[in-house]
Amino acid sequence: METIIKDMAERLTGVPGVVGVMLGGSRARAEHRPGSDWDLGVYYRGDLDLDALRASAGPGVDVAAPGDWGPWVNGGAWLRVEGTAVDWILRDLDRVGQVWEQCREGRYEVGVQAGHPLGFWSPCYAGEVALGRVLADPTGELTDLRRQTADYPEPLREALTAGAWEAEFLVEGAAKGAARADALYVSLCLSRAVGVLVQALFAADRRWCLNEKGALAVAETLPGAPAGFGRRVRDLLGAPGATAEELTATVAEARALVARTRAGL
Repeated sequence: METIIKDMAERLTGVPGVVGVMLGGSRARAEHRPGSDWDLGVYYRGDLDLDALRASAGPGVDVAAPGDWGPWVNGGAWLRVEGTAVDWILRDLDRVGQVWEQCREGRYEVGVQAGHPLGFWSPCYAGEVALGRVLADPTGELTDLRRQTADYPEPLREALTAGAWEAEFLVEGAAKGAARADALYVSLCLSRAVGVLVQALFAADRRWCLNEKGALAVAETLPGAPAGFGRRVRDLLGAPGATAEELTATVAEARALVARTRAGL
């Protein structure tokens, strides 16, 4: 399968507009299972020849144009190759470069994106390059960008750890919802508060956080995480309660966890 994927990447660079291809996801990080997907980041610039891209994908494959999947995930295609899932994820290389410059300046944004319940955190673009494996790169641009992103920017680390203040703000909002027995509002506040803390813990350890999947399992092992962080989060989010009394007790636990986590950053 490795050879097939490599050949596919080489062919994709022949599509007008495609600059290079990277292997991403768990396979790039050698954390994959036997049945894991093959995630290919297809980096393009300018006008992408969608007809040529669709021809490369083969008959019966729906190729989503830039923007079809939302403002951040962009577009791509889902293929089956010899019974294995292969995902093409489009990435605008100029936009990735702009986000990288923002990261170096300590700036980031969180956008609404389908499939990302905690939002799409822009540093993911740089992290994908840093943790990916270059498969085809005729111009050398991806290789150069991967070299740059290997060093986590200190301004971004400072910005994301400082951004943990939002977790405290969210917990205080959750307290008001708990008094009204508003289980949905409380759950949403606490989930986002945890997500903010996880981003801060990753940043404190100068580690790229790509998305919500599996992030808690990693965050609880990081040096800045307080003892029992993962267990306490699972308890909070697994059974926040239904009555005002139960929700209020959960929020009190969350408040203490936020304080302990922020103190260690």
